[in-house]
Amino acid sequence: MKIILPLLGKTREQYLGAGIDDFAGRLRRFVQLELPVLKEKKSGAKEDAARLQNEEAQILFGSVPQSAKVVALAPLGQQLSSEELADLLCRWEDQGVREIAFLIGGPTGLAPKLVEKADYVLSLSRMTFTHEMARMLVLEQLYRAFSIKAGTGYHK
Repeated sequence: MKIILPLLGKTREQYLGAGIDDFAGRLRRFVQLELPVLKEKKSGAKEDAARLQNEEAQILFGSVPQSAKVVALAPLGQQLSSEELADLLCRWEDQGVREIAFLIGGPTGLAPKLVEKADYVLSLSRMTFTHEMARMLVLEQLYRAFSIKAGTGYHK
C-alpha cells in the first residue's frame, strides 16, 4: 500500500519537522510513503479565504493520482479511535485499495468542494491544530494504525 500526504509548503517549525521525519521513517517500515512538498499559496492581506482554499484544492488534487482513495482531513469528519483507523485501513486494503492520499489544507483549511469530493472525511479532533501540526499527527496515527495491524506493541 502507498500513502500519499502532500504538504502545502515546507514545515517551518523545526520541532514539527523532526516529528514528521521521525514518524515518516517509522511508517515507511510498513508502507510506501510519499510526502511531496507543494508550492504553498501565499495569502495577501485582502486575499479571499475561499479563493485561497480553492486554489490550494486544485494544487492538492493535482498532486494525487486519480486511482488514489482521497481522505480529507476536516473538523466535521469522522472521528475514529486508533483501532478503528487500523480496521478501516485493513478493509480498504482487502478491497484492493493500493493508494490513499490524506489531504490537509493550509492555514485556512480545505475548500468545501474538496471535502465533498473526498472518498472519506476524517477528523483528528474537534479542536483546531495548525496545518503543520496536523501533518505530524496524521503520520503518528497512521504509524500507530499500521503498528496495530502488524501486532506490535507501539499502540499500547
